[in-house]
Amino acid sequence: MTEPVIVRRDNHGISRRNIDPEALKVLYRLHEGGHTAYLVGGSVRDLLLGRRPKDFDIGTSAHPYQIKKLFRNCWIIGRRFRLAHIKFGAKTIEVATFRRVVEAPGTDAAPPETEAVVVAASPAPPGENPLHRDNTFGTPEEDAFRRDFTINGLFYDIGSFSVIDYVGGLADLERRVVRSIGDPNVRFVEDPVRMLRAAVMTARLGFDLDPLVSEAIAEHRALIATASAARLLEEYFKILRSGSAESTFGALGRLRLLELMTPELRNPPDAVWDALARLDRYRSKFPSAPADLTNAVLIGSLLQPLGMLAAGVGNGRPREPHADRVSFGMLPIARRDVERLRQIVDLAPRLVAPEISPRAARSLPHRPAFPDTLTWLDVHGDAPEVLETWRQAHRHRSAPQAPNGDQPQPSADGQNPGGTGRRRRRRRRRRGRGPQAGPGTGTA
Repeated sequence: MTEPVIVRRDNHGISRRNIDPEALKVLYRLHEGGHTAYLVGGSVRDLLLGRRPKDFDIGTSAHPYQIKKLFRNCWIIGRRFRLAHIKFGAKTIEVATFRRVVEAPGTDAAPPETEAVVVAASPAPPGENPLHRDNTFGTPEEDAFRRDFTINGLFYDIGSFSVIDYVGGLADLERRVVRSIGDPNVRFVEDPVRMLRAAVMTARLGFDLDPLVSEAIAEHRALIATASAARLLEEYFKILRSGSAESTFGALGRLRLLELMTPELRNPPDAVWDALARLDRYRSKFPSAPADLTNAVLIGSLLQPLGMLAAGVGNGRPREPHADRVSFGMLPIARRDVERLRQIVDLAPRLVAPEISPRAARSLPHRPAFPDTLTWLDVHGDAPEVLETWRQAHRHRSAPQAPNGDQPQPSADGQNPGGTGRRRRRRRRRRGRGPQAGPGTGTA
């Protein structure tokens, strides 16, 4: 058993003020329910570095359905291993039971005191984890050692407000180095996507790669082609939203991973690096990724400067009329995102044209791609005055309008006519006739 390094509250910089309030609610309720509950992974790393975490993930000794009993707003997901997603409106806090990795045949068995409930024993899908071993519930120590890099293996204990380190992550934070937990040659064969994540962390944090990690990537980089294409696409979107896309793609290029995933970026033109720098500058204006950075805007920051929209995505191959996806290297990009991107790049020049007809000025804001095009011009355009004019027009269009262009005024009874310009005429009620009233009947 490894003795952890424990840093008490007075000796680290993590404050509960910087932890998501919903994550704190989950931590406290698990703790009050008699379970161990830690903040885990990248959130602890970022808090120690004084950065704003993207996610607040939680590890606990509670099993998934024990978690569900504590939270009515909990959903259990996952096939290979179960995770609890606790919903707070649009926000999701992910809670995972501490896990360990089952030893390979011929190695020492797990300690008898460790609970070994297999979460899933189904084979991994094709193209994933050639050395995948089923995950089982375990202890916090075992959970730390199954993680990828030491700086991601740190825990924050809500019970004692201490940082717990089983894997040497605190020392590597001080050294500013990305080091693998265990032999990187084994860890990268288990999951080749870890090679990509190593490059992401060095670029995002400004850290160095441990020499053993660099050597293992050089030896096993070809395995990235066996990774799930959907996972790689999701990683690309995370990079593009991160605010450090330019440096991250640069790191992937130097490690020669980029050319295997997207050969179109083997020797990218300067326009690609300029587009990524513009995207990073836009992202830096916000504390977290804004909703208007849609997939179409993000992937367009790579496809448009490569000239791939004119030739058709996928090295000029003809598009299949009924295909749901198109290919960018290994990446299966949804056709709806490509089509929306085509609409954006078609609409953007019309919005910045020096002269535009009044009819076009009225009709263009009604295009479905208009909001995305405004974001595109904010990221990649150089006409802030024109952009602001169109934004005002967009805001004006969103407000209810009268036919003469003026804001509708309330009617005499205080009701808004809804932009019709006239009061609704009440329908007159017909007077009924008595049973004796009929044609030709008079009165005395």
